[in-house]
Amino acid sequence: MSFPLSPVSTSTSTSSSSLEAHGWDAGWAESFAPYAAQGLLPGRVVRVDRGQCDVATAHGVVRADTAFVTPHDPLRVVCTGDWAAVDPEGASDPRYVRACLPRRTAFARSTSSKRSEGQVLAANVDHAVITVSLAVELDLGRIERFLSLAWESGAQPTVVLSKADLVPDPVVLSHLVEDVQGTAPGVEVVPISSATGEGVDTLRAIVSGGTTVLLGVSGAGKSTLANALVGEDVMTVQAARDVDGKGRHTTTTRNLFVLPGGGVLIDTPGLRGVGLWDAESGVGQTFAEIEELAAECRFHDCSHQAEPGCAVAAALEEGTLSVRRLESYHKLLRENQRLVAKTDARLRHEIRKDWKRKGAEGRAALAFKREGRLR
Repeated sequence: MSFPLSPVSTSTSTSSSSLEAHGWDAGWAESFAPYAAQGLLPGRVVRVDRGQCDVATAHGVVRADTAFVTPHDPLRVVCTGDWAAVDPEGASDPRYVRACLPRRTAFARSTSSKRSEGQVLAANVDHAVITVSLAVELDLGRIERFLSLAWESGAQPTVVLSKADLVPDPVVLSHLVEDVQGTAPGVEVVPISSATGEGVDTLRAIVSGGTTVLLGVSGAGKSTLANALVGEDVMTVQAARDVDGKGRHTTTTRNLFVLPGGGVLIDTPGLRGVGLWDAESGVGQTFAEIEELAAECRFHDCSHQAEPGCAVAAALEEGTLSVRRLESYHKLLRENQRLVAKTDARLRHEIRKDWKRKGAEGRAALAFKREGRLR
């Protein structure tokens, strides 16, 4: 029995139905061997709806039910980019996804839920393209958030400054690029204009191998960029508001496309919130220069506040490190620690002990000052 395909799925299947075009390799084949012995088909999830998903197989894109792979852990639910084991045609009605292969990488964030849950936005990604619109003022702190999550996912981030045609002065554009480069050590920053084609070829070369996920807030130009990379209008585009550059959610689901020049692209809805999810190492990579300075501090547990021999404080005085950058680093570390503590009882206990220790030290210092004044 055949299943109707969504417009997005049809576009994917007509681009290429081969598994190799969707990223299949010898490693995935080895992982899939036990399922192949059961007569199941390998395929890549190109779109997920409620309780169902579209899976690209060697025979085309099929619709499959996810009832057998719906765990309680939201980080393990079927996601766009997963490799799945699917029933062969005629085995069941409807077809089912029987299992998903272990992920190599996963881009996850925390949800707005009070239950402190994580959400996987894309699975098995090699490149994370963070799209930032030049139609509005740069938010460097938000870029650092995206970078922290990207590094934590295991993907190589790239920052795209979209709508570069809105900054006609090359000197101003150069300064904007430099500002972002200062917040993104080890990351390529590419100014792009889908209107003029500037930078598109550069990005196309970056994403030509492996799987790329497009990330950014609504109105950043992700859908326009996706159309430029795919070479056809696969995503609907809506104009952003002139007053603040914000757009509506043009993309409402995560969709996977095969790129004509090689590689795979996952487009995601615009993100209103960019909450960290267990991203301590990602924060460390985003603020690599601060981590390197911290390693030179006299005390290994230096808080970079008023301790003697603090290399971070010295960098602040010398002007080689900005106050904004350090404050952002501390903010993201605190946020990540609070999030992890909600799900880690041992860490909560350690944090409380640290609070008590610092409180006792503060009271002792205050008592010492009072005694000194009384004398």
